Amino acid sequence: MYGWETRMLLKHYLDQGVSQSELARRFGINRTTIHHWIKTGQLDRDLLAGPRGYGPRPPVAHKLDPYKGIIDARLEEFPRLSAKRLFDEVCAAGYPGCYESVRNYVRVARPCEPAEPVVRFETPPGRQGQVDFGSFTLPWGRRHALVVVLGYSRLLWLSFYQRQTMAVLMEALESAFGAFGGVPEELLFDQMRAVVLSDDRTAGGGVVLNAEFLRFARHWGFDPRACRPYRAKTKGKVERPIRYIRDSFFYGRSFANDDDLNAQAAGWLEGTANVRRHGTTGERPIDRFERDERAVLRPLANSPYRRLGLRQAPEPARRHVPVTVEVERRPLSVYAEALR
Repeated sequence: MYGWETRMLLKHYLDQGVSQSELARRFGINRTTIHHWIKTGQLDRDLLAGPRGYGPRPPVAHKLDPYKGIIDARLEEFPRLSAKRLFDEVCAAGYPGCYESVRNYVRVARPCEPAEPVVRFETPPGRQGQVDFGSFTLPWGRRHALVVVLGYSRLLWLSFYQRQTMAVLMEALESAFGAFGGVPEELLFDQMRAVVLSDDRTAGGGVVLNAEFLRFARHWGFDPRACRPYRAKTKGKVERPIRYIRDSFFYGRSFANDDDLNAQAAGWLEGTANVRRHGTTGERPIDRFERDERAVLRPLANSPYRRLGLRQAPEPARRHVPVTVEVERRPLSVYAEALR
């Protein structure tokens, strides 16, 4: 279908003496069609009428129209009323239609509750760090990434280990503190995966931290906290980086061995993770860390932590030497003579 503008141009060029064949080629319109428009005077009529406009279609009456006011009033007072309940009510008022019409109208008319804005829990510089393990499958076995993120700057530290043990956790945290050049005031741990909790519970049902880890925390000068119950607004600072590590670092890469895995992770931290523009803060983590957080971290301990619960290697078991008894051998004739 050709619009008013096309016909106006055709009329203009015809008045200028352009042939119908040339116009048909130029506009891609059949020459017979152009001849028909000229013969019937449609070009002159379209020019006088101007562009054709189309108004909205007249509304179509529906069976539910007289009863929409009832539904609107009920939803305004009770927004969570079900469509089935409203269908029963309008049927009692005389509605002769089907349930589907009521259900479709309720989907549109139901007032939407305003979404509660998510306000992420923020901490001042040097106040909090968050710790968690993330498991990754490699051709030579499963490896566990220990992730430490500073809550204010979002600066990341990452290293992969073969196991999730207390010794691994302490070794990793000491390496992270050394990389940060200081210690945050408190560390927030996920429920039981950070292996810092004991099996005991207080009388009120609270969590009891492992005694060995408490000594480790006092040595380094931070306050350990267990994240129970889980709260995404507070704990998400380390949960989201684990997903980020999977997508940005781990996915699609190949690693030769554990040393190569950790070497590539260190390069990724320095060249990508800690120098990107963070989606929440709008700044690079390294910039926020150097400007606001490094100077307020607690000082490092004078020496590494020495575990008190290290077990001594068991002494080799002594070889059991059986006791031998010398027996005098005698011929049977001696015993026969004794019997007589």
